[in-house]
Amino acid sequence: MQHVHHSHISKERDISAQFNIGQIDLPFLILMLLISIIGLVMMFSASYASAIRAGLPASHFFIRQGMFFLAGLGIMWLVSMIGYQIYKLAAVPIFLIVTTLLALVLVAGVNVNGARRWFNLGFQFQPSELAKLGIVIIFAALIIHYGNRMQEFKPVIVFGVILLAFCGLILLQPHLSGAIIVGSTGLVMMFVGGVKKRYFGILVSIGAVAGFLAWHFMPHVQRRISVWRDPFIDPRGAGFQQIQSLYAIAPGGLFGLGLGQSRQKFGSLPERHNDFIFSIVAEEIGFIGATFIIILFLLLIARGFWIALRIGERDRFGGLLVCGIMTLMALQTFLNLGVVTGLLPATGVSMPFFSYGGTALVVQLVQMGIVLNVSRKIPAKRAG
Repeated sequence: MQHVHHSHISKERDISAQFNIGQIDLPFLILMLLISIIGLVMMFSASYASAIRAGLPASHFFIRQGMFFLAGLGIMWLVSMIGYQIYKLAAVPIFLIVTTLLALVLVAGVNVNGARRWFNLGFQFQPSELAKLGIVIIFAALIIHYGNRMQEFKPVIVFGVILLAFCGLILLQPHLSGAIIVGSTGLVMMFVGGVKKRYFGILVSIGAVAGFLAWHFMPHVQRRISVWRDPFIDPRGAGFQQIQSLYAIAPGGLFGLGLGQSRQKFGSLPERHNDFIFSIVAEEIGFIGATFIIILFLLLIARGFWIALRIGERDRFGGLLVCGIMTLMALQTFLNLGVVTGLLPATGVSMPFFSYGGTALVVQLVQMGIVLNVSRKIPAKRAG
């Protein structure tokens, strides 16, 4: 009997040695917290002028964002403790809930500048943010479900219908950047999941044709691209935001004007504490400070993909979840930086952890919680 007891303890020790149970990836957590704290500081600096101008306390936006951040941290920690395998079972309910919310917001959402993207629940709730995480969970579960059948054509149809439903409803809001991020993330996951290159090429071609048709037949898309190529054709209209963004970045120089010393946030630059917050960052802390932040994002994204690779060797579902989440993070960061610097047309994409927005921040922290939970299963390094 004693021999059996010792054998059981030995097995438990072996499992602990192999999987390092209970330990999250500290480098990933530290990078995420550092980016978040810097983001909160810069959001306060970028927003206090807007708050004062609206007759609100200078710290109004900062306090609201801080409350969402603290709530998001609590949810993140809870998510990091819940086994991620549960998301396999939740894939179908998530699809139904997200699709319903995306449809409802078109009729019951608040209209802001001609777009219906938000529910007014005392705070702005944006269903497209849930769609980003939803597409990752749904596709990861489907890839595991189909397994070796991912090489067949039937899974491609299923994936395509889900992408069409999500992206179509998001485009109707209209929310071009949201559709681009959801669609691109879905395609990346299909590629990683093992869809035949021939079928994948067909889907990419369909997306390219859709983009061409949108440019050819949708005047507002044509206008956006024309203004992106030369914002000075309409400097007081469609090109105003892009021009003011460059005017904010340019004076920052190497070291910046100093934290809190931005000039463009006092009325000239629209969306200064939201989509174009990085313009204020570059103006206040300069090229060196902005580069440091970009490096932090690159390290966070690289560490996330490292976690995906390590866990993918043992649990494909966990690897797919992290791969999808880090793809979301990389896409959103790249798109935002491209827009504020004029490398890409304006699409209304926010900067992760920096831009003002409670729904986006909480969902991003939930995503980080999932990554941290998956990281608990990474094998421990052997001593010696």
